[in-house]
Amino acid sequence: MKYLAQIDIMPQKALLDPQGKAVLNSSQKIGFDFVENVRVGKHIEVELEASSKEDAQTKTDELCRKILINPIIEYYEFHVIEI
Repeated sequence: MKYLAQIDIMPQKALLDPQGKAVLNSSQKIGFDFVENVRVGKHIEVELEASSKEDAQTKTDELCRKILINPIIEYYEFHVIEI
């Protein structure tokens, strides 16, 4: 079966986020005073073959841990859907 993994990777909450800070500053400079905090991350979509949704989730988790993230500075969340 084919699955689509939608993965969100974000900087650890305890770390500074220079990209987020730049977006926050720019937003406020052009009048978006209601913006209080910005964190910038990555969204990755991966199509994969797996025998079940649970297998697809296991494979996605392994892909994230071994290739896609640096656990010292990032964390991740993902959703898997059948396509």
